[in-house]
Amino acid sequence: MKRNSLWRRAAVIGTTMALAVGLAACGDDSDSGSDGGSGGGDSSSASGLMKDGTLTVGMNLQFEPEMYLDDNNQPAGYDVDLLNKLADDMGVKLDIVNLDFDGLIPGLQSKKFDMVSVGLTATDERKKVIDFSREYVPYVSVLAVPQDDDGPFTIDNYNTPDTRLTALQGSSGEQLAKDTFPNANVEGFSQQNAALLEVGTGRAQGSVLEDYILAQYIKSNPDQIKQADLPDPLAIGYGSWAVQKGNSALVDELNSFLCTAQNDGTLAEAYAKNFGVEDFPEMPAGC
Repeated sequence: MKRNSLWRRAAVIGTTMALAVGLAACGDDSDSGSDGGSGGGDSSSASGLMKDGTLTVGMNLQFEPEMYLDDNNQPAGYDVDLLNKLADDMGVKLDIVNLDFDGLIPGLQSKKFDMVSVGLTATDERKKVIDFSREYVPYVSVLAVPQDDDGPFTIDNYNTPDTRLTALQGSSGEQLAKDTFPNANVEGFSQQNAALLEVGTGRAQGSVLEDYILAQYIKSNPDQIKQADLPDPLAIGYGSWAVQKGNSALVDELNSFLCTAQNDGTLAEAYAKNFGVEDFPEMPAGC
């Protein structure tokens, strides 16, 4: 799926859920059809929707704060906020189908929903079977350091044999740490909090992870660790919305909405609200 954090999502998948939630929102997406046109076989909407007036979206609501079920068992998070704005903009109803991540792309291909919203990275392999919108969610990887660390905050300062860095085992952060700090000792932990606790207790000099995960940890554990003030993020990745192959009508609708949302600050506002990160990462150009 995802973005830079596909590993994280796939790892938490359990029993398949099929929860359809009707919300006031918007939608677009149709099936590709054998002719590769923008509407495909079951589409009944000029915007590429399978069902006129309803946008059906496949999601995996297990990744707070991007997409999850709130205390009232209702969809919430960054993706849900954007989908509701999209629905309002298009004047359609939003129908969310919540299920395992592993079932999302096959479900899209078999026309169970119009689009998938889980921060998928638009890889070349995925592009063979589904189409993508432009990017809608950024993922920023950073270095967490002890609260009393005064730097200097440079890659070289942490890229030494006597530096111990942590990361979530098997994550993109672990590989990024090894690639960015090849001379340091990088250790993977089975739980994210355990990796960060090593830094907070001074047993490690840093940990590599995504900024919003760090922000959540700091909120729950103040005065332990902080984000290293490096000149640039360690890495920035992006997630896109996925639609059925050949549904150019829906792709056009989504791209138009996302360009407007990027330019008028809607993406930044939703990001700050849900991720708890004030600085909205730079998004790809092209709008």
